[in-house]
Amino acid sequence: MPHLGSTVHLRALAVATLRPRRTTPPRRPSAAERIVIVSASVGAGHDGAAAELERRLVAAGLAVDRLDLLDVLPARLGRLVRDGYHRMLVRTPWLYQRIYSSSERAGGGGLLARALLRSAEGRLLRALPADAGAVVSTYPGASRVLGNLRLAGRLTVPVLTYLTDFSVHPLWVADGVDVHLALHAVPAAQARAAGAPDVRVCGPVADPRFHPVNATERAAARARFGLPANAPLALLVAGSWGVGPVRQVARELRDCGAAVPVVVCGRNEELAEQLRADGIEHVHGWVDDMPGLMHAADVLVQNAGGLTSLEAFAAGLPVASYGCIPGHGLTNASALDQAGVAAWIRDPAQLKHVLAELIDGPRGLLQREAGLALFAGGGPDRVPGKDAAHHEQAMGADRGPAAETVRVCRAGAGPATPIAARRTRPVRPTALRLATTTALACAVWAGAVGTAVATTDGGPGLIHAIGKSLDFDDPGDGHHELHTAHEAHAKGDRS
Repeated sequence: MPHLGSTVHLRALAVATLRPRRTTPPRRPSAAERIVIVSASVGAGHDGAAAELERRLVAAGLAVDRLDLLDVLPARLGRLVRDGYHRMLVRTPWLYQRIYSSSERAGGGGLLARALLRSAEGRLLRALPADAGAVVSTYPGASRVLGNLRLAGRLTVPVLTYLTDFSVHPLWVADGVDVHLALHAVPAAQARAAGAPDVRVCGPVADPRFHPVNATERAAARARFGLPANAPLALLVAGSWGVGPVRQVARELRDCGAAVPVVVCGRNEELAEQLRADGIEHVHGWVDDMPGLMHAADVLVQNAGGLTSLEAFAAGLPVASYGCIPGHGLTNASALDQAGVAAWIRDPAQLKHVLAELIDGPRGLLQREAGLALFAGGGPDRVPGKDAAHHEQAMGADRGPAAETVRVCRAGAGPATPIAARRTRPVRPTALRLATTTALACAVWAGAVGTAVATTDGGPGLIHAIGKSLDFDDPGDGHHELHTAHEAHAKGDRS
């Protein structure tokens, strides 16, 4: 049975990849311009986009500095934020969904989040080089900090936000940011609806190692990873942290018979051990040669819709969203489906049928072409399927994120424009210290409770009861359930 390596599919990929297109000759900057990229080491997606954007800007002759927002938060709160977010995704995903939904309805973060970001403003401003010509954010919290500095007149160079996801949470759209760069028309429309005054569609970024391959390269990639030579392969990824219902999805992939699952667990070693114990044959931890693994696969199954999906599009690999994590995982799946670049499988009964269509059917061909068009027809900074020299020559494309960043840098900054509907009163220093201290205390308390819950037999019932007690839309017997769970928890401790 033919799949990605078949002749018909290779011809379709060649047409999509090598279609003639107009490109602008590369223009090297006349002076050593400097651009600062501010990201956050929360997972790998924001840093991955920042790294590739940096590589392209350096290739264009600019000086680039990279900063991590978490490093400039006071009192080492950055590590606490990262670890708390990680723990919440792993142990209490329902809580993350609640926070995500409530902040989405409110149009942004709450008082404590704003106070924490305010505390980073002076530190981030001091970390910026004096000769910076523009600052690019790949993380919504960094956009908030930089936008506030622009509005206050403390930062006089243009600020750009590179929207790394297909769905745009209101936190991404910050007052004072001059330009928002979007991957596609769908996230661009969401950013405009959230109040962004200047949104430009310029396509995604992906490492040039992610590109379509021929049958010989595909066979070599399979041999290198010890994968079956002829069976269809479904590459299952769950981000650098390996979060979500990965075990369940891996078993469903194996049992449905549409493809052999190849699972990447990231840095989640416990998950890898569990999958091997479940009889999943092809399990990997952290993979340095992710392009090679994508070249070996026939379809990507993902649950977050982040950088890995964009890399799959660049590699000519069809993508399915399934078993999505709460919050941005669900909204990204919806936006990718709306854009026509990935299938969103909501029902396990559809899994076998949709995967078969993506691997061997016309749906897979259409999605491969749509994914490649993000890099080709959208005019970004790279030409998929070409070698490194061709890729660097494509830096002069008119609408790519790196080229757009250079254009904004050279144009300079105009007056910062606030989003009036979302303006809030400034936080006074005393209130700032109080809010930061409160946030720290709450985070420590949450970590202690989370650890206690996770290490006791009564944990799942207690988590469910806490969720019910916090559900203000259903004020029925949640407090009674919390009391009952607490009693069971205490009995477990005594036993």
